[in-house]
Amino acid sequence: MKFLVIKRTVIWSAFMFIVLCAVLAIPLGENSMSAVFFGDNLRKIPVYNVDTTEKKVAISFDAAWGADKTEQIMEILDEYDVNATFFLVGFWAEKYPDLVKKIHENGYEIGTHSNTHPDLTKLSNEQIRLELTTSIEAINTAVGSDVGVKLFRAPYGAYNNSVIEAAEDLGLQTIQWNVDSLDWKGISGAEITERIMTRVSAGSIILCHNNSDHILDALPVVLDRLKMQGYTVCSIGEIVYTENYTIDRAGVQHSA
Repeated sequence: MKFLVIKRTVIWSAFMFIVLCAVLAIPLGENSMSAVFFGDNLRKIPVYNVDTTEKKVAISFDAAWGADKTEQIMEILDEYDVNATFFLVGFWAEKYPDLVKKIHENGYEIGTHSNTHPDLTKLSNEQIRLELTTSIEAINTAVGSDVGVKLFRAPYGAYNNSVIEAAEDLGLQTIQWNVDSLDWKGISGAEITERIMTRVSAGSIILCHNNSDHILDALPVVLDRLKMQGYTVCSIGEIVYTENYTIDRAGVQHSA
């Protein structure tokens, strides 16, 4: 009888282990069952990049401090006939309204990067919402019309469920990146170019900054090489899915 009890216990344990492995293998996007068992059930993930067979990449510029290179960035983008997304902080939009208007008039996509560039994960839901709505108001005021902001990038890339849910409530998609140029660190144009070109692939979202030290050195070379490799460079809104999609745990957005 003792032998039978041990045998049944072993069989039952093995069966449960097999079931658990099968459940964890089920791909359910960002809310996978693996999240349940590993303690972060229903953790929301922003878009880092897009699963696509098209050779398209999106380039983006965060604008928070400084503006003296912004017009030249737009001139380079225009020269190479590519689109881009500018994520603007509210106080930047208030300080440089003419540039905000020019970005919009030149057809570049504008997203919000918060109003005062705080770590939003440390704020209350009400404060997060205020950061987003105030920044959008500043952008619209600078342009003189409703820009129709649809994208949001969290300062420092810091997010949690509260941050993403506040953005969703306002009709905003939260966007990260999978190619970090690290241009803000003051690295050379050649180093920026190398970082981008060794990491980029179809569906990538590239992070740059509008006033980094050597962005003007790197940008023409990056755009030239991307075009030579057959990539179309566009805004984030041109590659992300806005409906019928899933986001896996790595932040890759898939068409459903």
